[in-house]
Amino acid sequence: MKLEATVREAGSAAALRMRGRLPAIVYNKALNLVVSIDERSFDKVFRSQGTSNLIDLEVDGDVHQVIVKAVQMNKRQRVAQHVDFFAVTADEAVTLYVPIDFVGTPVGTKEGGQLDVQRRELHISVLPRFIPEEALALDISGLTIGDSLHVNDLRRLLPPEAEILDDPELAVVAVVPPRLVAEDEEVSEEQELEPEVIGEQEDDEAGED
Repeated sequence: MKLEATVREAGSAAALRMRGRLPAIVYNKALNLVVSIDERSFDKVFRSQGTSNLIDLEVDGDVHQVIVKAVQMNKRQRVAQHVDFFAVTADEAVTLYVPIDFVGTPVGTKEGGQLDVQRRELHISVLPRFIPEEALALDISGLTIGDSLHVNDLRRLLPPEAEILDDPELAVVAVVPPRLVAEDEEVSEEQELEPEVIGEQEDDEAGED
C-alpha cells in the first residue's frame, strides 16, 4: 500500500496538525528523515496495514519500504500525534508484532468455560520478504476447559525463516472454568491525558522532534 510524505519544514507539530498533517520520522541505521504525512491518508493506511505490513512511503519522489514502528496517540481523542516509520532493507531482519486471529469457538466455552486471551500478537524477527501478509490464524475450536495454547504452538503458522522473540512457554489463550471478573481499577484523569504509544518505541533510534 502506498502513502505520500513530504520533508518537514521548520515549524511546530501543533501547526502541522492544524493543517491536517502529522509529524513523522523515517529512519534506519543509515537514514533519518523528518517528514509530514496527511492525517486522513495515514489513518486509512494504518487501519489496513497496522504495524506488521510493509508500506511504500514516497518522500518527495523517493520510495522507501517501511513498517510503522510506533504511533503516539492522544488517548482522549484517539487520534495520532506522531508516527515513527522504520525503512527496511532487503538483507536486514526487522522486528515486529504480528497479530493473532483466533478462529473457531472452543468446545470448552459451550460447556460453560470462559475464553481467556492473554496475547493478541506475536513478536518476531524476520527478513522483509518473509513478513506474513495476514494475521496468524490460530484454530481454538478444539480447546476444552483447562486447555491452553502457548507461543510455541504458533511456530507452525510462521515461515521457517522467522525467529520468535517471545518466550515459547508463554500462554496465548486458554479456556478456564467460570469465574468472577474483578472490576478494572479506575484510571486517574492524569493518566488518561498521557499519550499512548502503539507499536515499538526505540528511543536510541527515533523520536519526535
